Amino acid sequence: MQITVNSSVLKELDYIVELRRTHGAPNPMDSVDALIGFVLASVADGSRRPGSWERGMLEQMGLIADCDEHYTYRARYGNEVEE
Repeated sequence: MQITVNSSVLKELDYIVELRRTHGAPNPMDSVDALIGFVLASVADGSRRPGSWERGMLEQMGLIADCDEHYTYRARYGNEVEE
């Protein structure tokens, strides 16, 4: 998968990584790729885990579908049924 990021947004993401390197932060993001990976994993976790801190982020961005499936905890990623 390839992700295209607006140059202004990339500049800000680089700055976040730079600040983290200079001043430290709880999550060790040493590159923009690592930062984007962390953010996307948080989005995925918020999608499958109602009540998580990540869910609040998705709700604020309007990314939660208005259906029962999106309000049910799922142990696995994706649209897989537990066996």
